[in-house]
Parts: sequence; structure tokens; C-alpha cells
Amino acid sequence: MTATTVDPACRGQSDFWYDTKKFILINLGIALSLQLVFCAPCFLSWEGIKGMVPDFLFSFTISSLLSFGGSRVEHFLDARMSWVHSPVRRLLLTTGLYLAYAFAVSFVVVFVYYWLLTRFSLDQIPWDYLLRFSLTPMYIALVFMAIFTSRSWLLEWRKSAIEAEQLRSEKLASQNQSLKDQLNPHFLFNSLNTLSNLVYEDADRSAAFIQKLSRIYRYVLEVQQEELVSLDRELDFARNFLELQKIRFGENLNFAIKVPSPQGFFLPPLSLQLLLENAIKHNIASTDNPLFIHILQKEGELWISNTFQPKSSQSEPSTGVGLNNIRSRYLLLSKAQPEVIQAEHEYLVKLPLLILQQ
Repeated sequence: MTATTVDPACRGQSDFWYDTKKFILINLGIALSLQLVFCAPCFLSWEGIKGMVPDFLFSFTISSLLSFGGSRVEHFLDARMSWVHSPVRRLLLTTGLYLAYAFAVSFVVVFVYYWLLTRFSLDQIPWDYLLRFSLTPMYIALVFMAIFTSRSWLLEWRKSAIEAEQLRSEKLASQNQSLKDQLNPHFLFNSLNTLSNLVYEDADRSAAFIQKLSRIYRYVLEVQQEELVSLDRELDFARNFLELQKIRFGENLNFAIKVPSPQGFFLPPLSLQLLLENAIKHNIASTDNPLFIHILQKEGELWISNTFQPKSSQSEPSTGVGLNNIRSRYLLLSKAQPEVIQAEHEYLVKLPLLILQQ
């Protein structure tokens, strides 16, 4: 059995014709309904049906133009203003734009329709009559506006609800992964093994080690329910984490953190932990090949880089779960996405710095 592939261009053309037919049928139905409301007896005779053809064409034209304009106004504002963040402003703009469009279109159609019926001269235009006649389609416009406004609001509310649920799922996955990483038996074993050696060598360094380890665990537990954390807090965590590893690896591990202005920026919680953990887990850190980790601020991004010297055999192969988790959370929080660059001797991840909207 062979699979059949559909040309995207053909699929797009098919969708266009389907939408066009649907649009025409709906507006024919609206025009027919208007004729039933305004002239039900016309349907009882052939002469009546023929007599209402001009009015039917007028109703169909008005309905098509008003519904088309409503969809365009909705599409235009959906890309520029959210119902969730600016509901009052969005409602006022939707109402103003659509009613202005509806009146202009109604007046032009009424003008042409009445001129075709009466052939009035341009120096004797019945402005008062045309303006009053133009108000009738505005009632239809109000119905269309209510429909399009309700539809747009409900669609955005549904989208926001789905994104919130996705974010909650991603956050739960992140919490679970973070606890697994930090409470990993290997991590705990290595930390306690390093601490046991320090206890007999240097009491002050042992106390510092315990303090940093407690800060790491406290931070992990504190940010479990957070969607975003300040860059200051993430950097403080990263510094504790790297200093803890520095005690374990000595001169085999070196790091530098250069972030001159962290105020006002935010990150998904534990983003740095996942990247730093991976850098140490999957790269050689030895006397001959020390591991260098740098955290730098480059305008609206945070660059996390490490020397790329992968271990030849790894007891814990990379699954990509950590980086995928970060990408998923960024996708739900911002249009900006992390960028990964792997060079011959360097592995670099660029995290966009997020700003809270007021």
C-alpha cells in the first residue's frame, strides 16, 4: 500500500473554494431571511418573487460586504490587540472601526441602488433620504458586530485557556524533572562524598559547602510554583551551583558570570540549572582539559556557553529533555525562542530575557 500525498497548494486552493462557497451560501440565507421578514407575502406569487429580486440583490450585497468587513476588522485587530489584556480598548476599537466601515459601505451601496432605480441627477442628490436609508443596514451591521465580537472573544479565551493548561503541564514536567535532577542519587552521592572529604581537611570550606547545598535545595523548592523568576535569583542560584561544583572539581572547572544589568529581566525557573547540569554531566573536566563555563548578558539575551569536549563514553547519555523543556516553556510565555549553537570547541545556548508586561 502506498501513501497518497496532497500538494499543499492544491489543499490551499480547495480550502479557498470551500470557504468561498460557504460565505456565499450563508449570505444568500441571510438575504432570503431579510426578504421573509420585510415582504413575506412576496413569496406567495410569481410576480411577487420577481418584484423582490432587486431588493434581494441589495440585501445580498449589503450582507456580503458587512460580513466580509467584519471578518477583516476581526483579523486586523486579532494580530494587534488582545481581548485578554485590553478588553475595553479592544471593544471600543472593534465597535468604532466596524461601524465606520459599515456606514460607509451602506451609504455607497444605497447610493448606487437608489440611482439605478430612479436615475436622479447628480445636482439633485436626495442626501436626507439616502442617509436615512443607510441607517437600515446599520441594524444588520450591529447584529454582525455582535456575532464577530463574541466569536473573536470566545476564540481568544479558548486559546488562552489551552495555553494556560499547556503551561501548567509543562511546569509540572519541569518541576518533576528539576527535582529528579537535583535529588538525583549521583548528585547527592557526589556532594556528600565531597563534603566527607572536606570535613577532615577544612572546616570553613565544609560549612560553606553545606550552606551552598542548602541554598540550592531551598531555591528548587521555592520556585516550583513560579512561571517566571527574576534574573537576579536565577544568577544567584547559578553562582551557588557552580561554586558547589568548583569545590568538587577544583581547577578542573572554571566559570565566569558577567551580567552588568540584570534588573527587570526574567527567565523560566531553573533554566540555568538544566543547562549547567548538562554542561558538567556531558563534558570532560580534567587537569589536561579543564571545563570553562561562561554566563554573559548580551543586550536582551543571556548567553550560556561551555567548552565543548564531550566524554567518549557517558553513563548518562543526553536525552535532550532539559533543553526541550526550556523551549516548550518559552513557546508558551513568549514569541522569542532559545537558540543553540554548537561549534567545534564551544557549546552555546542563547536564552531570551523576558520582560513582564504591565
